[in-house]
Amino acid sequence: MQGHSVIYLPDSATFADALAEPRVYAGMAVAAVAGLTRGFSGFGGAMVYMPLIAAIYDPRIAAVTILIVDFVSATPFAIAETRRCTWREVAPLSIAMAAGLPLGVWLLVVLDPIVLRWCIAAMVLSCVPILASGWRYHGAPRASLTVGVGLFSGVSAGSVLIAGPPVILYWLGGGNDAKTVRANLMVFFMICDLLLVAIFGYEGLFESRPLALSLLLGAPYLVGMGVGSRVFHGTSDGLYRIIAYVIITLAAVVSLPVLDKFLR
Repeated sequence: MQGHSVIYLPDSATFADALAEPRVYAGMAVAAVAGLTRGFSGFGGAMVYMPLIAAIYDPRIAAVTILIVDFVSATPFAIAETRRCTWREVAPLSIAMAAGLPLGVWLLVVLDPIVLRWCIAAMVLSCVPILASGWRYHGAPRASLTVGVGLFSGVSAGSVLIAGPPVILYWLGGGNDAKTVRANLMVFFMICDLLLVAIFGYEGLFESRPLALSLLLGAPYLVGMGVGSRVFHGTSDGLYRIIAYVIITLAAVVSLPVLDKFLR
């Protein structure tokens, strides 16, 4: 990859141009639903956001905006979890993930947007049945498997900004209690976001338009997340997980490029 290391901050004209496009309001609605899904179920925000925002705009816009929103909203909470996580589990998976990130970002940069949209939808649709089934890896952690999971997560995070499913499946079936698993995941995702911010900056992906859209789409996402966590979380965890899986699946199906001629 060839770096540019330039960040173009948006001005008032950039925001005016973004707000002049009718699709920004569809993007805001999608962001609110994605945040609501994340808030009431504890997961799935990116799995709703990425396929639909990639369809409304393009995969790069989707990747940059969700990265900024996730980085700003999650990092302050993840820093506190660095004292609670198990570093002997987080560190090797993070190293393997870091090795896969450059390949993923390269794919984001060079692949045709339509191809990337198919990849995003395929990733989401293949993960939902596995997550919904409750299947988890219950074997002993092995170095080769840790490397494989980390690499896959890194490539997926770099290309389609969805790093979670393989790591979640790998760690949730282990012997750690829920608090430790939560801390491990939060620190792992924080490390992933930090590295992606550095790589995206090096690649010159932080341009004025996606930065402006990060604010315009990030606000409804964060509001939705707050509403979801306050109103729904803990009321009936099983029911809201089912609702989340349905929303995620519908988002992926609606985003399929083959449906563009009907929905655009």
